[in-house]
Amino acid sequence: MPDATPPDSKLEQCFALQRQAFAANPMPTAAQRSQWLKSLGELLNEHRQALIEAISHDFSHRSADETLLAELLPSLLGIRDARKKLKRWMKPSRRHVGLVFQPASARVEYQPLGVVGVIVPWNYPLFLAIGPLIGALAAGNRVMLKLSEATPTTGELLKRLFAQVFPEDLVAVVLGEADVGIAFSRLPFDHLLFTGATSIGRHVMRAAAENLTPVTLELGGKSPAIVSHDVPLKDAAERIAFGKTLNAGQTCIAPDYVLVPQDRADDFVEAYKQAVQGFYPTLADNPDYTAIINQRQLARLNHYLSDATGKGATVITLYEQGQAQRMPFSVLLDVNDDMLVMQDEIFGPLLPVVPYNHIDEAFAYINQRPRPLALYYFGYNKAEQKQVLERTHSGGVCLNDTLLHAAQDDLPFGGIGPSGMGHYHGREGFLTFSHAKSVLIKQRFNAARLVYPPYGKFLQRLVYKLFLR
Repeated sequence: MPDATPPDSKLEQCFALQRQAFAANPMPTAAQRSQWLKSLGELLNEHRQALIEAISHDFSHRSADETLLAELLPSLLGIRDARKKLKRWMKPSRRHVGLVFQPASARVEYQPLGVVGVIVPWNYPLFLAIGPLIGALAAGNRVMLKLSEATPTTGELLKRLFAQVFPEDLVAVVLGEADVGIAFSRLPFDHLLFTGATSIGRHVMRAAAENLTPVTLELGGKSPAIVSHDVPLKDAAERIAFGKTLNAGQTCIAPDYVLVPQDRADDFVEAYKQAVQGFYPTLADNPDYTAIINQRQLARLNHYLSDATGKGATVITLYEQGQAQRMPFSVLLDVNDDMLVMQDEIFGPLLPVVPYNHIDEAFAYINQRPRPLALYYFGYNKAEQKQVLERTHSGGVCLNDTLLHAAQDDLPFGGIGPSGMGHYHGREGFLTFSHAKSVLIKQRFNAARLVYPPYGKFLQRLVYKLFLR
């Protein structure tokens, strides 16, 4: 008989259970946290094949190597890095006390927040669950994970696997449709991390505001790539192709469009075509080629194509036809801002090429648009690299590569403005899920009493004379 308990009630019960468990152990030791992370790593290693198969099933086909490279590998490396550095992260930070406030000492202690909520998207259902989970557990919190309804097989598997090693009052996996996600975001978490579309992020932030819940939003947007006037096109095209073709472009930091010098545009398209076809000589039945997640997303991408062609774009399709949900890669030329493909995050295997004449035009084009989650520049001129870093804003930057900044354990990951707020990964993840508590310590002798009322005494006037300059 199906469970008739309303989703709100079940979520509230789970939340109350975790809140009670946190109250009973508000400062887990480094050994406890390290064991949690160790158990998580062992679980992923032991069930890696089942995870690969579950994700592939949800996508109708996902390359096993892409799941290994983009989900399992960074998850396991992140766990290893956190366990190695955990004691250092937890160590209180000594701070300076000014002369006028002596004798005293000061430090910052890093205290767990409590119960953390994580809303996981469908495009990387494992890594985008494990990444925040690492930071939250390292910081000593309890965690509730809401998995995407678009990846039900992966969600069911993770729910079953996590239950084998974590009690529900430590890590709980929540499944369900959009109504469950809405109820989830309304819980009074001590921190809520959401990864997904900007439009949904606004709703999540609005719901969290009712409880004054602090949020981290990882949203995405249109991440540009700039090809310089003198970079070898083979270098740039190959690296852009890798960033765009991984997971069939269904990556929040995939290159969304490419700015190319006007006189190099045709050669770039040819170099990009050769790079993509070198990765995937054939499309049909190619085990390396990942499908679009579902028919809804496939229809959205095809609508982008028809909208673009109807408004004057030239579409160069790199394969004769697709196969089921395996959509062929395409390059779009002659694009303009009236086209949906230039308004919305693409999240698929379509690559618009935008020509420019001078690098200043490329900077202006980017800066006139919402700040992206990632920005990529291809060129070996260090002066121009410096200009890219100083004259543009984005969540992260890769110079002469794509995607790989997000896999660095010691770099924070996050957006800016419409592409998100806050960050996690590595130490920044630990800090995001911790409260940095200021602590001032004084002992028996109290020099501060020298400035207590009544005012106007000699020592008070001396303090003003010495320090109010």
